[in-house]
Amino acid sequence: REDYLDEARMWSLMAACDVLVNLRFPTMGETSGSVIRGLSLGKAMILSDVGWFAELPDDVALKVPVDEYEAPTLAAALDLAVQCRDALGARALEHVRGEHDLGRVAGLYARALEEAAGGAAVEDAFLLELARAASDVGIEDVSELARRAREAGLVG
Repeated sequence: REDYLDEARMWSLMAACDVLVNLRFPTMGETSGSVIRGLSLGKAMILSDVGWFAELPDDVALKVPVDEYEAPTLAAALDLAVQCRDALGARALEHVRGEHDLGRVAGLYARALEEAAGGAAVEDAFLLELARAASDVGIEDVSELARRAREAGLVG
């Protein structure tokens, strides 16, 4: 058992494991940095079936209910995870690359900040200017322009 680990030591220990276990109860619903790290290493994972952990797809990690059967369920999950570690690890890696890709997450943060700063009003103003410019050059079907602007990611 180790207390606080610096980042390099933690990554080293996690990389050396076949199966990672992260049991957490109670939880405040937060995303777990250590679980994201484990997924990015392509490790088989066993998690408490609560909060954010419960939201992960069932083929990404084995989930153990927090109840009176937690200990025997955990033992069975460990046996299963060892047997299926390659498949679980591959699926974990696929999931984290799709859902937690740095560019994707940065875009989501930017979008949340834009919304908090009045993003809807900015989008409305943009679409109004687009409609005016289209009208000035004789384009009558502004709805098609708005659809294409959304497809291009110019507006949400």
